[in-house]
Amino acid sequence: MSRNSIDSEKSYETSPYVPQQIMSNIDAQSELSRYSSQAQSVRSSTGRNSLKITRTETKKSLQDLGLSSDIPVPDLGAPPVEDPIFPEEYRMETDTGLVKVSTLQSLGRRKTSARRTPSRCSGEYGEEDSDSTAVQNLRKKVESESEEEGQEKVTPPEEGLNPEIEFVTFQINDPENPHNWPSFLRWIYTFILSMMVICAAYGSSSLAGGLPVIDKKFGVSTEVSTLSVSLFVVGFGVGSMVWSPLSEQPLVGRRIVYFVSFGLYVIFNIPVAVAKNIGTVLVCRFLCGCFSASALSNVGASLVDLHNETRGLAIAVFSFCPYSGPVFGGIVNGFISVDTGRYDLMVWVNMAFAGVMWILVSLIPETYAPVILRKRAARLRKETGNPNIMTEQEATPMSILEIANTYLLRPLKFIFQEPALMIVCSYIVLIYSLLYAFFFAYPVIFSDLYGYEDDKIGLMYIPILIGAVFAVFTTPFLESRYKALCKRRTPTPEDRLIGAMLGAPFPCISLFILGATSYKHIIWVGPASSGIAFGYGMVLIYYSLNNYIIDTYAKVVASALGTKVITRSGGGAAFPLFITQMYHRLGLQWASWLLAFISLAMVIIPFLFYRWGNILRRKMCKFDYSANLI
Repeated sequence: MSRNSIDSEKSYETSPYVPQQIMSNIDAQSELSRYSSQAQSVRSSTGRNSLKITRTETKKSLQDLGLSSDIPVPDLGAPPVEDPIFPEEYRMETDTGLVKVSTLQSLGRRKTSARRTPSRCSGEYGEEDSDSTAVQNLRKKVESESEEEGQEKVTPPEEGLNPEIEFVTFQINDPENPHNWPSFLRWIYTFILSMMVICAAYGSSSLAGGLPVIDKKFGVSTEVSTLSVSLFVVGFGVGSMVWSPLSEQPLVGRRIVYFVSFGLYVIFNIPVAVAKNIGTVLVCRFLCGCFSASALSNVGASLVDLHNETRGLAIAVFSFCPYSGPVFGGIVNGFISVDTGRYDLMVWVNMAFAGVMWILVSLIPETYAPVILRKRAARLRKETGNPNIMTEQEATPMSILEIANTYLLRPLKFIFQEPALMIVCSYIVLIYSLLYAFFFAYPVIFSDLYGYEDDKIGLMYIPILIGAVFAVFTTPFLESRYKALCKRRTPTPEDRLIGAMLGAPFPCISLFILGATSYKHIIWVGPASSGIAFGYGMVLIYYSLNNYIIDTYAKVVASALGTKVITRSGGGAAFPLFITQMYHRLGLQWASWLLAFISLAMVIIPFLFYRWGNILRRKMCKFDYSANLI
């Protein structure tokens, strides 16, 4: 290509609005190389201007990669971008690693609402581009020329997004793409992140195995010491509303959030251990819950960052962790409280566990694709001198008000506006609450019947872990079944409910067994074995309903999951406050049976939605938020 042809092409490409007829001629000239070329004048070290060619994708190359005018719903791991036109940016690999907005617009990609245009690369945004007058003149000129030539009137691209912006993507087999990292390395990171979740959940119940020690040390009742567990769980809900949106900001990402939040979690265990009064313990336990919440709210997203074909297995492992962590906490700290009688040792062990996980997770590189691509865009801007190279999240960032609405206001609104979501969340709340109920029901049952102390009572939680492990081995079968279904037809959110229907009867069965075997003449194996059924059903129900929420509310998934976190944490915090009194007043049998009857009433939920979910979502959802329009 000659210098004159490049200059001629540049004169068109630097115009914000270019009719499709003219652009097609330009594309024809550059189609031989399958790339459009943009001429950049870059100051060389000698002080002279030199010509630098930056290759970008063409309309044909994007079509070959499967792009069309249809804009898909962003993936779960996609960043918060209002009204995106290129949600594939963070998972697609292209030859050049650059896609111009004008090329996307030639495919028919349009924003449905007017957006502000970045006035400069520094991140400042204005309501109108500085060259808007020239742009309007060019629009009129292009339209008049089209009319004079007898061509169909061309509507130039909308003013909401500068057509000269080039979005950054991963290149083919890009080593910086987490999906291309070696398999063994991705699974090592998966193990570390999963252990981080167990660590956070372990901390929530780390004092539940030694409440008598706390009562004696601070001279308080069991009702007060129980708050050390409840407030920690409340902190999970509050912290998730902070760490989740922070991790999706282009200047922050997952790694910084983990480093800061878990570092603070480690530090705030110190005042819990050396506290002179119960008030200090309760306040710092709440803060520990807030800081450790990053594990519960963000690790699932990190696993999505790391896995593609193996995502189902990774999420299955993750589903095991939030529920197994509290069980480990009850087992370990039951022995510490009985054998040493030291309240502070329970806290120091928790702090040591958190400290090890803090160090390990700090070694994991950034996995969040938008942050990786943002750094690449900054590097390319510096190397080429082209300020229009950026990610879509940088081009149209969400404002503080939009972020607050997505992660704080909308989740709260959904509690009142989305009955379908609340029905599903209520089942998750029940299962999560029952887990914490076991931590306070078992001490009553096994101490009254067999005279066990917290060390042996902690061992009774092991069957819950066994059941949870069985569920983890079941989830790959459910995933393979779902993938096979996807090959036969377009899936619906209700197809995700198979696991919940399989697991739904088990918590109910578990509680009926627990009540029926809570007699002195029955060996301890009877009530303890009830935990197997509960652990199995618990993990399957959570795994399945979580996927159902994601598919049903795909367009507002962050808000829907935020609603789930708020309601789940509320239930998990409330149940420990009355379970002990309930078992003392109703008796060991009827207290368990009351919870069993409540669980029995909830069994119908996954079956109801599986059979009539389509109709229920139409009637009960304010809008159709799913990815698949039905």
